Amino acid sequence: MDTGTGMATSTATGGESALASAVRAGNTGLVESILWEGCDPDAQHVAFSLAVRMRCGAIAQLLLQHCADPGLSRPDELLSLREAVESGSPSLVEALLDPRIRSRYQEAELLEARDLAFHWCEAGAEAELRRRTGAEEAVVRTRVQDEEYYSIGELTLAGMSVRDGHAAIITALEEPLGIHASFEELMERALPFDQDHSAWGSATLLLAHRRDQETWAAAAALRTHPDPSHRVFGAEVLRLTHLFDDSEADAFAGPALDIFTEWSTRESDRLVLTEVLRALGEHADSRANAALLSCAGHPDVGVRRAVASGLGTWFEPPAFSDDVREALLVLMTDADTAVRRDACSTVGNGKDRAPALADAMFALLEDVDRQVRVTAVEGLAFHDDERCVEAARRLGPPRQRPGSHSAEFHLDALWLYERRRDGRS
Repeated sequence: MDTGTGMATSTATGGESALASAVRAGNTGLVESILWEGCDPDAQHVAFSLAVRMRCGAIAQLLLQHCADPGLSRPDELLSLREAVESGSPSLVEALLDPRIRSRYQEAELLEARDLAFHWCEAGAEAELRRRTGAEEAVVRTRVQDEEYYSIGELTLAGMSVRDGHAAIITALEEPLGIHASFEELMERALPFDQDHSAWGSATLLLAHRRDQETWAAAAALRTHPDPSHRVFGAEVLRLTHLFDDSEADAFAGPALDIFTEWSTRESDRLVLTEVLRALGEHADSRANAALLSCAGHPDVGVRRAVASGLGTWFEPPAFSDDVREALLVLMTDADTAVRRDACSTVGNGKDRAPALADAMFALLEDVDRQVRVTAVEGLAFHDDERCVEAARRLGPPRQRPGSHSAEFHLDALWLYERRRDGRS
């Protein structure tokens, strides 16, 4: 598969496998392509050890997802746990805490690593970096993707770099130690950062997976907090608690819908409202759709994206309601590229086969943004619309999505459509 970063091949060159070479280059997209093509376990083992030594936690995690066995790596082939903590990369620490090698660490070593992470948090990454380097020049700050879903800050000073993920590292180390941090402790670790940061994500995910009334009540109480950062934290915990509740009873569905429906009518902060609307988009209920529709013309792009993604998407009937259909048609012509793409995706994945919706997707084949055009081709294919064939030909072969590890899949949707059309499925 060509991802735009070079042909993926597992052929060894210069005594090193293509997978190891891709890891050494830090080319995550090429690593993923090679893994999807398939490679032998020995190559994965070598690549995993190399990724850890190079402090490429995101690539190490990707290799683990594709069944690399960390147990094949000797301790001397990997970084020590202390070195991983010092790096500030949560994904790197979590790779070393994989259950298959976790038993290598005694409790004392885990506690020492946690204390070290606490030290970095309390001192502050920049202050500790200055203390260690003795340098006085300005720190260079960048934002880096530490793993698939979350990013963190990277600070560089006098040739030394560290990531600011130590709060998330504390949370990761507490699990094997059996330490149950309180709601307040986890929130305190998250709030200095934004929602896309690993420290925030590790806190909300852990709290949501607890699925107990104490956590639910603490998160729900935050909806009236004067600080928007507290409100959005509470909203995310509540949303994820319901989202992860796969029990037959689904005990949090009703309370979540009640809370978020009422909350949406009075929330003034755009980031909090976006999270509330994302939550409502995860409920198959007319009240959720009504709340989303009321925000379809909101001036904030993030709010409109939440509406475009959430309208009528959960267990919808064969057709959208008239109001939902009209709102999606408007959102597909939004001035913002991401809103158009999300609305097109909702329509394409929906069951409503109204000709107006197919025509709106067809119109997006002329969009200036390639990803909108890709989404339109996929949507037309899902709707068994023959126009997807010529549109896919015009798009050409898939490309690597900018800022993403995954390639475009419009040709997969086209292939499935052609099989249905020709009676081969």
